Amino acid sequence: STSTHAWLADHVVSGAVIVPGAALVELAVRAGDEVGASRVRELTVGAPLVLPESGAVRVQVRVGAADETGTRVVAVHSQSEGDPEADWVRHAEGVLEPASADEPGVGEWPPVGASEVDVAGWYPALAERGLSYGPVFRGLRRVWTGGDEVFAEVVLPDEVAGDAAGFG
Repeated sequence: STSTHAWLADHVVSGAVIVPGAALVELAVRAGDEVGASRVRELTVGAPLVLPESGAVRVQVRVGAADETGTRVVAVHSQSEGDPEADWVRHAEGVLEPASADEPGVGEWPPVGASEVDVAGWYPALAERGLSYGPVFRGLRRVWTGGDEVFAEVVLPDEVAGDAAGFG
């Protein structure tokens, strides 16, 4: 709920407070940490996790049994806290796998040959499309493109940077 996680109120889509997709990824990664499969191979968002104006929702992350390679399915569901008989809604599902010791590191920054993109009008343009981001979600500083890849420099605003240690 926004009463326990006030920063979520800064993520508004078409007038509704929506849990960001990155938070769904964080939930999957954290659940994967518990079972030795913290690399997200795939995560598909099927329905937005809308937070009610009052009250809260229960969130459940389910991780399946590992196959012979250690791969597991993961799903994120929610249910209205005020109605324990309500159906659980699936918001995301995907695949977790064990992290590899040879994960690529960050190379030269910004990447060689990447072209910088002007982001000065980014947030006003998003607002015109119904995506209203408050200060907590305005961390995008610079963006580059190269081939079919996008690279971004994102900074947590000072008012929430101290809380970052509590997340993966």
